[in-house]
Formats: sequence, C-alpha cells, structure tokens
Amino acid sequence: MLKFLNKTRQLLYPNVRNLSHSLTACQSNAASESTTSVGKETLASKPALILPQNYADHAPVNRNSARQAWIENVDAVAERKVGLMELHPDVFAAQPRVDVIQENIEWQRKYRYVSMAHTKTRAEVRGGGRKPWPQKGMGRARHGSIRSPLFKGGGIIHGPRSPTSHFYMLPFYKRVMGLTSTLSVKLAQDDLHIIENVEIPTRDAQFIRDLIKERNWGPSVLIVDKHDIFPENICYATDLMGYVNLMPAFGLNVYSMLKHDTLVLTVEAVKHLEERLLYQLHRNDAASKQNKFKLDQV
Repeated sequence: MLKFLNKTRQLLYPNVRNLSHSLTACQSNAASESTTSVGKETLASKPALILPQNYADHAPVNRNSARQAWIENVDAVAERKVGLMELHPDVFAAQPRVDVIQENIEWQRKYRYVSMAHTKTRAEVRGGGRKPWPQKGMGRARHGSIRSPLFKGGGIIHGPRSPTSHFYMLPFYKRVMGLTSTLSVKLAQDDLHIIENVEIPTRDAQFIRDLIKERNWGPSVLIVDKHDIFPENICYATDLMGYVNLMPAFGLNVYSMLKHDTLVLTVEAVKHLEERLLYQLHRNDAASKQNKFKLDQV
C-alpha cells in the first residue's frame, strides 16, 4: 500500500523535490539580500563614535578642565576623524610638575644601573711582601710595605668597589604623579594621538612610514595598546623600524613617553590607563602606599 501511494505521488507531482530545493534556495538568497541591505543601511546610518566620560565613580577635582581628543583611523594613510573621546581631567589635565617628571627620569635611569668601577686595596695590590727597610737605625720613617696607600702604586682607600647598585625606590605617588603629568604635557603639546585600534591593513613598512609622514607624528613614535600581544601586520611593519616602538599599557612609563616625540594610544589603552590611574589616586589605603619601601616587601 505504501509503495502504491509513493508511486502515485511521483506520478502526480514528479518535481516536488526539485521545487522544495528551489524554494529553499530562493529563501536563502532573499535572506542574504535582506541582510546585505540592512548592513548597508546600518553602515550608511552609523553615527559618529562619541565616547563621553563617566564621572560617577571618580569625580574630577575641576570639571571645567575637561579635555577631548579626536579618534583617528589607521585603516588608510589618509587621516579621517572617526569619533570624539572625552578624557578625564585628573589624568590628562593635571598640573605639569616638571620637577616630578625629572625625578621620575632620574629614578628610571638609576634604579637598574650597576657601577663596575673597582679599585684594589693594599691587600690586593701586587708586590710589597717584605718590610722595605729596618724599623730603626736608618733615620727613615717606619713602613711595613711599599704597597701602603702612602706609596705610589699602593692600594686605594675608600675607592669604588664593584658591583655597586644605584637602586632606590621613588615614592609611590610621585610615580603616579609623573605619569599623569607626562600624559597631560603630551596632550597639551599636541603630541598625543588616539586611534581606534592597531589593526593596519598590510604588513608593509612603507605603510607606517607614509602614515607617520601624513599625520606629522614626528621622528619617533610610541604606539600603546591595552594588551601585550599585537596583531601580525603591525609587528612585521615596525620590526625593522627603530624609531617606532610598540608597548602594552601596563608597561607605559615616563622615560619612554619622553624618549619618543609622539605618543599614540588606542581607545582601549586610554580607558585602561584612566581606570588604573584613577584607582590609584582615589584608593582607600593610600596611607599604606606612602610607607618607606623595603626590598623584601611583596
């Protein structure tokens, strides 16, 4: 009976399977066309990227000193403003303490410096094993060795002994103030630029050269992103360029910012820096961070 019904259906509707396939294909094409049209409409009607500042958690000392910066593109050499970002005034509009910046520079130069200058004492200088002349009877001064510091070629007293470490720790809030002051100075001098991301379209180094020339980013550029793993294209493009360096946000420091003429931050890096610095400026246990630094502390 079932075989008879199947044969009857095939005789009456021989192209049912083909019709079903064609119907599903038409439906899929219509859906793809609708999605593409919707995507084009959303791209055409996409508003400008405006990132306002949230003052709910950390209210600024002076809201009148708020700062704004354009967000630039990196998908092409030609400059295009893709949005506007409001910066927190406590981080990017701080009082530029040049003395604190200088202290940070000296600290970064010296904390990893080890002096190898070395002088020998009278026990290490070669020679001078015997008494040069008798103690009495010759009318000369009493000496026990010609390698005494009084003699030429003798040992050196209170001279430098290697290795000598010049490590010391700058107070915590001087380090925080150094970062906020340097970021504020870079923004005030128009040496700070904000980009969408670090996704460049090619790994050719000429693209980075043209980009720097077109944007007037100066002879040396420091590009900072939130994460420490950068995309392949920008790594290959800047690998052999000594004047363009990549750095994660957690490694940003005063010395590197002043060493490079132009500081380029991604949007995520700006948010991360604001979050971390504002937390340090408003933390509840600030008094404990001002204690004297100990080498055995964690």
